[in-house]
Amino acid sequence: MSFLRTVRLSDFRNYEAADLHDLGRGFVVLYGSNGAGKTNVLEAVSLLSPGRGLRNTKLSEIQRQEGHSPWTVFAQCASTYGDIPIGTAYDIGRDKRQINIKGVPAKAQTALSDYLNIIWVTPQMDGLFLGGASERRRFLDRLVFAKDAAHSGRVRRYENLIYERSKLLKNEDIPNDPVWLDSLEAQIAETGIAIAASRLDYIERLRHAISENTLNITPVFPTAALTMTGFIEDSLGKIPALEIEKKFKNHLKNARDIDAIQGGASLGPHRSDLKVTFVPKNMDAANCSTGEQKALLLGIVLAHCWLIKQENDAAPICLLDEVAAHLDPQRRKSLYAVLENMEAQVWLTGTDRNLFEDTPKQTRFFKVERGQIYPE
Repeated sequence: MSFLRTVRLSDFRNYEAADLHDLGRGFVVLYGSNGAGKTNVLEAVSLLSPGRGLRNTKLSEIQRQEGHSPWTVFAQCASTYGDIPIGTAYDIGRDKRQINIKGVPAKAQTALSDYLNIIWVTPQMDGLFLGGASERRRFLDRLVFAKDAAHSGRVRRYENLIYERSKLLKNEDIPNDPVWLDSLEAQIAETGIAIAASRLDYIERLRHAISENTLNITPVFPTAALTMTGFIEDSLGKIPALEIEKKFKNHLKNARDIDAIQGGASLGPHRSDLKVTFVPKNMDAANCSTGEQKALLLGIVLAHCWLIKQENDAAPICLLDEVAAHLDPQRRKSLYAVLENMEAQVWLTGTDRNLFEDTPKQTRFFKVERGQIYPE
């Protein structure tokens, strides 16, 4: 399994400097009052994976206001390759973040996924089933990326192609070049189908993980049925992919006038949605109670962790922000037991230390107070 032995921060959010060391394979608990900086530590850990972290925020907003140097996150990672030093830092001049692995600059953020697999649940995700489809797609794509490292690149490429087409359609000073538009739309169709196929493949794998229920995740965390809905997803498996690709290209061509006005494209995997059903009640997740939605989300994440554990022989690092406070004692105890059996490194935050009395004996506790971290 992969886990973090050490995490060090500098000029990160409210931390001038912080050092968490002697971390083991199991649970890491950060407790303290609201606003002390617990979630900031989880955010720092999340930035050891590709993307913009669990807050999905601008890099400049992470910089400590009184800081004299760009923010940095350093970690010593225990992996199948041995102990690996990994770091990320803010490049202020280019407004990008740099990645260093074993002291060597990485060419792309995706290199982090060769060593670490990180998943998180935050309070902001409580509205996942009620909010817009874009949040659910982003959630699913993060899960898919853990199994298909190329998925993130396909999504970025697709977004760039849609942007280039939209820019070309809106440019009134330059007549639309039909040859260039045809080429862009052919690439959009090909990439879009690859994205949809990757999402559907992951959902099918996750269904199997949920149905096997090896770790007895249900009924404590109810079974969720996942379905991806959209033009491409509804067609894949029913008609040949090449025919879908042709239909998608034709639609893009015929919709140029309307897309020039509205922007983007009216059809494609960027319009698809993840539908989640609460199986015991055969109810759409959006219509479930807040508690049921929380349990559904945790059930999906636990099933994902088990799927990664089965196929990679190592569970992801789990970042669970303020999760324990919203669970009854039995569910809380069951959550800890499932994660312990999965042999995952789990980071938990909460205001009350007593919420974590059922965690394993080897749990490392840290008290957080106003940007200072004190190990017990």
